[in-house]
Parts: sequence; C-alpha cells; structure tokens
Amino acid sequence: MKKPLILVSNDDGISANGIRLLVTLMKKLGEVIVVAPDSPQSGMGHAITVGNTLRLNESHIFNDVKAYQCSGTPADCVKIAKGFILKGRKPDLVVSGVNHGSNTSISVIYSGTMSAALEGAIEDIPSIGFSVCDYSPEADISHVKDHVLKISEQVLKTGLPKGVALNVNFPKKREELIKGIKVCRQTRAKWQEVFDRRIDPAGREYFWLTGDFVNQDKGEDHDEWAIANNYTAVVPVSFDLTAYHAIGVLNKEWEI
Repeated sequence: MKKPLILVSNDDGISANGIRLLVTLMKKLGEVIVVAPDSPQSGMGHAITVGNTLRLNESHIFNDVKAYQCSGTPADCVKIAKGFILKGRKPDLVVSGVNHGSNTSISVIYSGTMSAALEGAIEDIPSIGFSVCDYSPEADISHVKDHVLKISEQVLKTGLPKGVALNVNFPKKREELIKGIKVCRQTRAKWQEVFDRRIDPAGREYFWLTGDFVNQDKGEDHDEWAIANNYTAVVPVSFDLTAYHAIGVLNKEWEI
C-alpha cells in the first residue's frame, strides 16, 4: 500500500526538540515532509505574511526527511507546503508540534501550533496540534510518544469531521504514567494580563506582557481538568467562529 503523506510543522522553529520527536514518530506512519518556521513563532495565532517577502530554504536537519525552513508563520508554512512545495499532492495528515507549552483553554486562539493544524483543516486535511504543558525548551517530553502515535494512527484510519482539527495537550512528565486520553471541551477561562513597564538603557520605556491564567470553570469535562488529573486532553476545534446561538437572539431583538 502507498504510504500516507504527512506534513509536519510547528511554531517553535525547525530546530526545536518537539518537532524532532514528532518527525521521528511520523516516520513510523508514513512519508514525511517538514515545512516549519526558521525561528520561533509562538503566540502568532493565525497570522499570515501578506506585506513582506517569504523566504524558503531546504534544510537537512532531519537527514533522510525532506525539510524546508520558512521565514513566515506556521500558517504560512502549511500554505506554502500545499500551494508550492507539494506540487498538487494533498497530505493525508497535517501534524503540528510538539509545542513546548500549554495550548489549552483560551490559549488555542493565540497558538501558532494550532494555526498550522487549523490551516490544514481549512484545506480539508485531517490535522492535529500537539502540545505538552511544560514551557522549558529542554523539557523531557518522551512520555508523550505512545499517545502521539495512537491519536495520529486513529486519525489516519478514520479521518475527522469536515472543518475540524484536534487540539491535543499532554501533562508535563510526572513519576506516574499518563492515565489515558480524554476527549473533552475547551475550558472556559482567560488570561488576566499585566503590562510591566520598564526602561531600556537609552531611557526609553517599553512593556513586557505578563499575567495570570484565571480558570473559573467548575466542570470536570474540559481540557484543564484533564491535564490537572494527568490525562491527555483532546479537544475538537473548528475555524468556524460563528456564534450560532446568537443568530436567533439578534434577529429577534434587533430593530433592523
């Protein structure tokens, strides 16, 4: 049988440890091609490059795997892979990550990792974003291997609903093994931002974004609960941001 074609990207950059692990695992499942940013692109959301040039260079960082580094965002990487590099071939799967840092709850809308996965979903390609809830670039993420393979194999086998990508988050490594996989919803929570005002050596002010994650969700069926209880959290997400429940309300209440 012909091997499935798997496109790998990320937002931490082509040299990150997480994408190295993901490439190694995907090679077990199919033919792999990598298109990833040439530098970290965390927090870029679904930004694309429209007012500047895009640079694309072949990379030999993964030895026997065809790879390219792109000067753009994660979404750019998936776009240029499908529109130029693959020359009409459609991937059977897009995977992004493994991101160093959580993309649970509201963080999904800021995530460069998930923008690559959602760009795949826009193109009707089954797509998954993988993140581990450990922000250290040198974190041991070897404990996620089995679940990355299991989830990827399942998606290759059964596909995903049209317009849906999976946001997969793993707990950081603990002494006990991950208990299992929970398909769940996005936590209702937000970031409470604080802008730390500072002065540079030239006497000019600048700001550093900090803040706290505020979780007021009391449920036990969401991704933050799953992570806190040492489960892998799988949240189906969509690029359709329509608030369908509000359409009827507006049509009823607006005098237009």
